[in-house]
Amino acid sequence: MSSVRDIDVAEITATVRHLCMEANFDLPEDVYAALEAAKGSEESPTGRAVLDQLTENADIARADRVPICQDTGLAVVFADVGQDVHLVGGDFEAAVNEGVRQGYGEGYLRKSSVFEPGHARLNTKDNTPAIVHTRLVPGDSVRLVVMPKGGGAENMSSLHMLKPSQGAAGIVDAVVETVSRAGSNPCPPVVIGVGIGGTIDKVTQLAKRALVRDIGSRHADERLAAMEDEMLARINALGIGPQGLGGTTTALAVFIEEAPCHIASMPVAVNVQCHAQRHKMATI
Repeated sequence: MSSVRDIDVAEITATVRHLCMEANFDLPEDVYAALEAAKGSEESPTGRAVLDQLTENADIARADRVPICQDTGLAVVFADVGQDVHLVGGDFEAAVNEGVRQGYGEGYLRKSSVFEPGHARLNTKDNTPAIVHTRLVPGDSVRLVVMPKGGGAENMSSLHMLKPSQGAAGIVDAVVETVSRAGSNPCPPVVIGVGIGGTIDKVTQLAKRALVRDIGSRHADERLAAMEDEMLARINALGIGPQGLGGTTTALAVFIEEAPCHIASMPVAVNVQCHAQRHKMATI
């Protein structure tokens, strides 16, 4: 029989605090490598110059411990909590929010969260509350991923309630159309998370969670891997290019997550991420 492991929520706070700053200061290595690789294949001289600027900006941010982008995002937190974990010392989500409060304060990160979004739009002053997605998983550890999500990219995301008869071709068209309509707004080259199936709430979480994958990874399901390749090729044929100035590198990757859905439905969500693709992970 599994033993239960106590984890004080103070560790959650400390970890989230650290991840908020690291995610905003350090471009993930897979993203940096993808930008470097794109310089070799980008056909536009302007596009190559922009890619050079993006990696130079990332180098400065890492060296000087300053944000990669002035929009330091809402704090999206994925928490995989082991079912053999006993959280002690306080409330879990309060601990996550305290970590965001400390990280955004100590890191001098812009606070972008507002109360009463349809009315007064008052800044919460500490970037809380975080957007927390928690799921129970086997084990006795807690895995935390902090993904600061900027407004420019999030605003270009989309939800499509397709007819089942539209099939795979309809899904690909919906994703490509979303990126085409977005143009330069999400600061390309973008990374695209695609959710297929589930319900209206489930599919958007699938699309967001898909963005956690490493660039260069290939979906284990060859059917979905082939769809990712097709979407990426068609997106890069749009000609939007780095920062919307034209070129062959509009997206660095497309990642799909899929779930079963109702026989009468085919939900598709497209979550657009900017070139920074900020996220950091830690396990307690």
